[in-house]
Amino acid sequence: MRNYWQFLQQGWPLLVFGFLAVFFGNFGQSFFISWYGAAIQADLNLSASTYGAAYSFATLVSGSALMFVGGWIDKWSLRRFASTVALGLFVGCLTLAFTHNIVLLVIGFFLVRLFGQGLFPHTGITTMARSFDKNRGKALSIATMGVPVGEVILPILAVLFIAKFGWQMSWAAFALLIPVVFIPCMLFVVRRAHQLGLQVDSEIKAQSLEASVKDQPATQAVGRKQVLRDYRFWLALPVMLSGPFVVTGVFIHQGFILAQKQWSPEWFAACFIFYGVVHGLGSMGVGFLIDRFSATRLLPFKALPIVFALLLLAFANGPWVAWAMLGLLGVSIGCGGPIGAALWAEVYGTEKLGAIRSMTSSFAVWSTAVSPILFGVLIDNGMSIQALMSGVAVYVSAATLMGYMAYRVKK
Repeated sequence: MRNYWQFLQQGWPLLVFGFLAVFFGNFGQSFFISWYGAAIQADLNLSASTYGAAYSFATLVSGSALMFVGGWIDKWSLRRFASTVALGLFVGCLTLAFTHNIVLLVIGFFLVRLFGQGLFPHTGITTMARSFDKNRGKALSIATMGVPVGEVILPILAVLFIAKFGWQMSWAAFALLIPVVFIPCMLFVVRRAHQLGLQVDSEIKAQSLEASVKDQPATQAVGRKQVLRDYRFWLALPVMLSGPFVVTGVFIHQGFILAQKQWSPEWFAACFIFYGVVHGLGSMGVGFLIDRFSATRLLPFKALPIVFALLLLAFANGPWVAWAMLGLLGVSIGCGGPIGAALWAEVYGTEKLGAIRSMTSSFAVWSTAVSPILFGVLIDNGMSIQALMSGVAVYVSAATLMGYMAYRVKK
């Protein structure tokens, strides 16, 4: 604990930056935007399918763009990159604030998904993984706490703002937080980090706890091409995508689940708070495990709670199932973020970490666009909740086995 306190004292400017970047990225996350769905559909006179198509299209395009622009963090200073991302999210929030047709809605969704869901957490997590070596797990845990904190706070603020100002002016109010809160805090902590001699920008030599993908020296940069040619990456990818894929599908189609389980929306909403709390505890706790055992050793275990959650949804009944299911999903998602961020740094080094993370983040974003459509088609074709959740559990189990074989296999 004494060493942990020293770590906080020495690295607090970058830790604050990482937390803030991940927290502000919540403005582009599905759990936050979902609170605006009903108001947007009513105001713009959109059907559920049209609204969903607009959201999925914006998500797919933003995920593709993320792969190209995310690598700029390896070439730009942190101050410049973070300021650009903040400006993009600010414009996205204002676009939604002044939306009056579906075209502006898609543009607004694209901007908040790219800069919010994509680039803001990408900036914070990449900085943590690159700047901290010995305490990488702890740093990633602190930064990724921005998501569960947002899950607890932001829905309440969204409901209050929508009720008081309307959904459009609500987005304008959140937009103002970026120049008033984030940018001044970001400039202060980055300047303080430079003064303390912390590694802030990307002039860092690649470090690897294992041999790089072609048994190159660890100092030789490993980029996207080498990663994509590494079969171990393809073994690890399914288990890395299992969390975003499953959670998005379950949350988007929660109406189907509530009807099947005979849960009230109020009950599920109360249980969702528990999800946010467990998510945060998982994020914090796994950092110590990463620093002790490494992310490569923890990778096979990250999705096991999802398997149990899906089996509970498939075969168990009763109000308690909602608590247990959301708790298990929260543990997996909370642990999965730091494990994934540390994994790429451990195996492929940090010199081109931004390019690698933006690529894997794009895959994750695409998975969140696929699962709602896939689940919806299966549900519309009469698939039972038992068959649906059991089938997804088989996929996650297979992905877990592949993850176990991935980076334990030496080339």
